[in-house]
Amino acid sequence: MKKSISNAPIRDISTLGPLAGLTLGMQHVFTLFASTVLVPILTGLDIGVALVMSGIGTLLFHFVTKGKVPAYLGSSFSFIAPVIIAGELYGLEYARGGIVVAGMLYMIFSALITYFGPEKVLKFFPPVVTGPIIIIISMTLAPKAIAMAASDWLLAIVTLIVIIVVSVFGKGFFKIIPIILGLMAGYILAAMLGRIDYSAIAQAKWIGLPNFELPKFNFGAIMIVAPIALTTVVEHVGDVLAMSGVIKKDLARDPGLNRTLIGDGLATSISAFFGGPANTTYSQNTGVLALTKVWDPKVMRIAAVITIFIGLVPKLNAFTSTIPKAVIGGAVIILFGMIASIGARTLVDNQVDFSKSRNMIIIAVVLVFGLGGAMIPIKIGVTEVKLVGMALAAIIGIVLNIILPADMDGDEELEEDDGEVVLSEN
Repeated sequence: MKKSISNAPIRDISTLGPLAGLTLGMQHVFTLFASTVLVPILTGLDIGVALVMSGIGTLLFHFVTKGKVPAYLGSSFSFIAPVIIAGELYGLEYARGGIVVAGMLYMIFSALITYFGPEKVLKFFPPVVTGPIIIIISMTLAPKAIAMAASDWLLAIVTLIVIIVVSVFGKGFFKIIPIILGLMAGYILAAMLGRIDYSAIAQAKWIGLPNFELPKFNFGAIMIVAPIALTTVVEHVGDVLAMSGVIKKDLARDPGLNRTLIGDGLATSISAFFGGPANTTYSQNTGVLALTKVWDPKVMRIAAVITIFIGLVPKLNAFTSTIPKAVIGGAVIILFGMIASIGARTLVDNQVDFSKSRNMIIIAVVLVFGLGGAMIPIKIGVTEVKLVGMALAAIIGIVLNIILPADMDGDEELEEDDGEVVLSEN
């Protein structure tokens, strides 16, 4: 193993050794676990299937994107409400049929990008739009982090402090595993205080397959669930651009948004086909990338294999479920915050001029619509799609960027002449 680790990004973990790679993979697993299992808990889907299909979906995504994108795909929160509604009306198997179709819609968007080229798509996402969108990704997740931490502030604060201390003062290999060390500290403290229930581990079997099930298809269920793809595609673009900002590589062009969309869509469709929820790229894992500067995509593939293994071993599944929510909350407080920092850096690095009214208007409107809880219902056939949060803000930002003239501020500037302020033309 390498004896010392500099502040430079680690792009190849082979220099660290297999044990280090395994540890880094586990760090991502612990980060994503709570969110990945929460979706099936809320929708009634099988947790084991969700874990297995999350790992398989991630491996498939990496295959499609040529192993160039350090992303992990976990259960998507965007589909929770429509899956619950479709499940109550038609049954969960039909709701999953709707998810299968939603994943296939990604292929259409990918084809459009392939035909028109990424440049024509990316021109709708300039820094003045993507910067605040990335901030919204973080801030909409912030209440979830606080809610988890609030279940036991002592555990959350200890976890958070350990992560901060290791990130700032850690040396060598410890500097790149602050999350796992923080989670370990929080878990040990919880165990010492008697705040962990081990009954689930005792009752779980060592070997057991999840409850894989095939979907069924019904037009009504499809029309409830599938249109959500219209908003999750926008979220996907935001996540890819955020990740590009972290690793300082234009992933939208190489391997390309067309490939990332195909990977995300296939992962979603295949997951639902075998009984799992929709998958999506996880912002909290992007936060880990930003904090640790370990950008090697192989780490995500290691995490995927570990997640599949956990899903197939009920004992391990039960153990990870004993991690207190507050401990995970303490970790994601900083991880979600890192995403907001990336958004701010996007604006700064691209020298977005805040003195221009046009830029101020776009940023202001995007932030308020994205964070204010606004919702715009849109009728599509017999169903109603609700544009909310980041998807709504992104669409509004794109529209404003198109309709507001680039020279709306003009070339006028303020000058002083004998105490009077006058406008002059350059």
